[in-house]
Amino acid sequence: MSKLSALQIKNATPGKYEDGHGLRLIKREDGGGQWVYRYMLNGRRREMGLGGLGPISLKDARELASGFRTLVAKGIDPIKYREQQRREAARNEHLLKDVAHDAFESRKASLKGDGIAGRWFSPLELHVLPKLGKKPVSQIDQQDIRATLEPIWHTKASTAQKAADRLKIVIDHAAALGLDVDLQVVAKAKRLLGHQRHEIKSIPSMPWSEVPDFYATLEEPTVTHLALRLLILTGARSKPIRFARLEEFDGNVWTIPAANMKARVGAERDYRIPLSHEAIRVIELAQRMERGGYLFPSSRRGVISDATMARLMERQGLDARPHGFRSSLRTWLAEMTDAPHEVAEAMLAHMSESKVVRTYRQTDYLDRRRLLLQEWADFCTSKSAPEAR
Repeated sequence: MSKLSALQIKNATPGKYEDGHGLRLIKREDGGGQWVYRYMLNGRRREMGLGGLGPISLKDARELASGFRTLVAKGIDPIKYREQQRREAARNEHLLKDVAHDAFESRKASLKGDGIAGRWFSPLELHVLPKLGKKPVSQIDQQDIRATLEPIWHTKASTAQKAADRLKIVIDHAAALGLDVDLQVVAKAKRLLGHQRHEIKSIPSMPWSEVPDFYATLEEPTVTHLALRLLILTGARSKPIRFARLEEFDGNVWTIPAANMKARVGAERDYRIPLSHEAIRVIELAQRMERGGYLFPSSRRGVISDATMARLMERQGLDARPHGFRSSLRTWLAEMTDAPHEVAEAMLAHMSESKVVRTYRQTDYLDRRRLLLQEWADFCTSKSAPEAR
């Protein structure tokens, strides 16, 4: 069978032309054409397209046909082989940013508020995706991750750890999608990065014995003073205090919505806090300044900021911060009461047991906590407590 030449192809009229060994050119009336490879495998004749005459030259077509003839000689179907190669190539083209968003979507149900606040995704968005987001996830290795996290590995240790942990979840998600990834790539990168020099510092707290003296300084019936008083008396975090609404208070119980609780604590249920006599008095004073249903509104709009109470303590020359009063309360419980561990932890809405244990334990120790918080309030107000204004 005669071989085709470039000149023959150029001058060929519409029709089918054989180059030999199964390679055929189908010429069209518009001057274009299509290369086809014909082969016999397991007693069955098949044809596969190799590409158009424009992008695929005669030389290219012969090389492609030669490679496919080798597969046929080995009993491998070239059409199925090419489809498999295309699927693998498509799988490996998944960009990290796309897989990361898909992983985030799959985890939303387990995140507080469906992750709307962005805290789960932000370490990736700020520190990983700007550098690696447009790279296929299957091509990311430990050197890539090392170079990405190295600038913050020691200076922002906690953030870097979160970014690495989130990236590990994304890599696991990619594996679940069937992508060709190294499940150990993040662990390898951590070994290359080494131990972090950054020391995690706890939020400064006030010794519980000094709390009454400080509480006595909060004598003005201002939003900031009253917010700090309620924070100290209840052991609540800053957010539930700042976003407290009138409808959350019913008699001597404050029910904090799950959305205002921290992380998985809020993902499960609302949290009830029994109110001491002093806490009720503070709430009554705060009601005079209520705006839009919020007990502690800002002087401009919305509620007081997270830093408002901290700035007040700074101006008094204190190292302690508002969140530290939770530590003050917890230490007081340990040193001055006989409160069982589980009750003391419940005072701060800590989850010290597994979800299964919490499911079967149908109590939040409300009555026992009420006695303890009343005792705590009596202690806090023991040094010339501020009078109602």
